Amino acid sequence: MKKMYDLIIIGSGPAGLSAAIYAQRAMLNTLTIEKNVMSGGQILNTYEVDNYPGYKGINGFDLGMKFREHADSLGAKFIEENVQEIVVVDDVKRVITDQGTYETKAIIIATGARYRKLEVPGEAEFSGMGVSYCATCDGAFFRNKTTCVVGGGDVAIEDAIFLARMCEKVYVIHRRDEFRAAKSLQEKLFSMDNVEIIWDSKVKQIKGDEKVSSLEVINVKTNEETNISTDGVFIAVGIIPNSDEFSSAVAMNEQKYIIAEENCSTDIDGVFAAGDIRTKMLRQIITAASDGANAVTSVQNYLNKLD
Repeated sequence: MKKMYDLIIIGSGPAGLSAAIYAQRAMLNTLTIEKNVMSGGQILNTYEVDNYPGYKGINGFDLGMKFREHADSLGAKFIEENVQEIVVVDDVKRVITDQGTYETKAIIIATGARYRKLEVPGEAEFSGMGVSYCATCDGAFFRNKTTCVVGGGDVAIEDAIFLARMCEKVYVIHRRDEFRAAKSLQEKLFSMDNVEIIWDSKVKQIKGDEKVSSLEVINVKTNEETNISTDGVFIAVGIIPNSDEFSSAVAMNEQKYIIAEENCSTDIDGVFAAGDIRTKMLRQIITAASDGANAVTSVQNYLNKLD
C-alpha cells in the first residue's frame, strides 16, 4: 500500500517553507516536493532584501537558506522531483511526479511565479546588480539616483510613480505610443516633473561593468538607437504564475493564477494555494510566508472534518 500523507506541499519558496515549518509544528505527516536543487524560490536571486522584518539588508540567498534551515531543524521532509499533475479522487489526492506517485489527504500548492523577462543581453548578467523586477522590493536602494522602468501596464506605471517619489530621474520605456495602464495612473505619472517617457521604444541591451550603468534602446518605428545613463532598470512586463501542471485540477483566472481565498482555499476541498501562485493584492516575501501559515491552519481545519 502507498503511504498516505496528511499533507504534501508543492514548492519550497517562502510560502512552501513557511508551510513546512507550520506543518511540522502541527505534527502533520508532511512531504515537501521541490523541483530545484535548492529551496528558496525567487529570493535566491535577489541581491539584497531590505523589507523583511528582522533581517534588514540581508542577502536574498542567505534569507532563503535561513528559511530552509528552520524547516530542517524541525525535521521537515523534502524530496527533489518535478510535479507533473495532481489528481483528486474524493478525499484522496495524488501528486504525480517524474519519479512516482504520492497520496495525501491535503495539498498546498506553493510553486510561485516568475517575472517575464525581456531576454536581452545584460539582463541576466546584471540581475540583482541594477536589474530588478520589483520596485517596492528594491526601489529604496536607488534613492536620489536615476532609474528606468520598462513596460506600460498598471504595474509599470505604479512602479514609475513609486520610484519618482525617491529618485532624481525616472525614464519610462514603452514600445507603443500609449500606455495600457489606468487613466488615473497615467495622469499621476504625467504630472511628475522628474519623469520622462521614451515612447515607441524597446530595450536592446543593458550595459555596465560590475553593475548597471546604461541602457541601449531602439525606436521600433525609426530604428534610431539611444543610450540612456541609469543606475537601475526595473522590468515590469508581466508575471507568469507557475501553474501549468494544475490547470486541470483547480480553478484559475485568465492570468492563470489559482483562485484562492485569504485562507488559501481553492474550489477543491483539501487543495490550497499559497504565495505568488494565488490571486492576491500583494506578492512579497512577507505575504508569501503569511500564506504558508494560513494554508496550514486551513489544512488542519480540513483534516479535522475528515476525522
